[in-house]
Amino acid sequence: MTCGSLALPSHDLYNLPLDLRKRFEMGKKVWLNGELVEADQASVSVFDHGLLYGDGVFEGIRVYKGRIFKLASHLRRLKESADAIRLVLQQSLDEIDAATRQVVAANGIEDGYIRLCVTRGIGTLGISPDNCTGGTTFIIADTIALYPNEFYQNGLAIITAKTIRNHPKALSPRIKSLNYLNNIMAKIEALDAGVLEAVMLNSEGNVAECTGDNVFVVKDNVLITPPVEAGMLEGITMNTVIGLALENDVAMSRVDLAKDDLYNADEMFLTGTAAEVIPVTTIDSRTIGDGKPGPVTRKLLDAFHALVANAPED
Repeated sequence: MTCGSLALPSHDLYNLPLDLRKRFEMGKKVWLNGELVEADQASVSVFDHGLLYGDGVFEGIRVYKGRIFKLASHLRRLKESADAIRLVLQQSLDEIDAATRQVVAANGIEDGYIRLCVTRGIGTLGISPDNCTGGTTFIIADTIALYPNEFYQNGLAIITAKTIRNHPKALSPRIKSLNYLNNIMAKIEALDAGVLEAVMLNSEGNVAECTGDNVFVVKDNVLITPPVEAGMLEGITMNTVIGLALENDVAMSRVDLAKDDLYNADEMFLTGTAAEVIPVTTIDSRTIGDGKPGPVTRKLLDAFHALVANAPED
């Protein structure tokens, strides 16, 4: 991404001072409640319950070669999340589909990322959702680079967070809600430790997920990831990779993982819409396997890249 003589990676954009960030946002469009508006003019009310209480749902979606990857799957999950919190979408899924394509085209996104958010809408300062009128829907399409490329080549260092993942009986992890404070606290732990990601354990001490990614390990050539009951979001990229594993004759198991299972793994990698598939070679300063991305990880990483190179939508 360039602006005059400036050239910055896209993941640095929102760390910029406001006046400089506006220079990068010039010409960008955001879809907001039925209209395309200039990015620097897109705003929601301070009385919106999405802002006041994190009362809403969202999806992160990838664009490859101008085509939206797994859009129908993401929209189904958006609807399921909204239904779970009794939030009525103000647009049909077909209308949201069309709006998503519109904002991608308006911003000329060929390879990028979409953030689709739906809030309860404007209400009072009280917590009751009955006081909210309508809802707010906005869609952002931009570029993204969650991790530097070197980590995809050499592997990522991560930690185990002390912050416990929300109990699944308190708030279902299948709801992709706007309230990510639990994840943010674990992310702060990671940043304080000088790394970019952290594994979160559940109340029983088993692996749930990372702050924004699903967790996979390989042990004795078997690919293992926790069950949904462990308290993790059932990721669309996660399910894509599981499908690729089955297609490539990789043995697969979904069982609870303890922290020691991570330490003793032969390989480890993370999956997520923004992260895609990224190897992990160190956790809590312990080397995983031989300290390099392993053969199963490489096979699935290559298979994922081959899949998205064809840019199937669903």
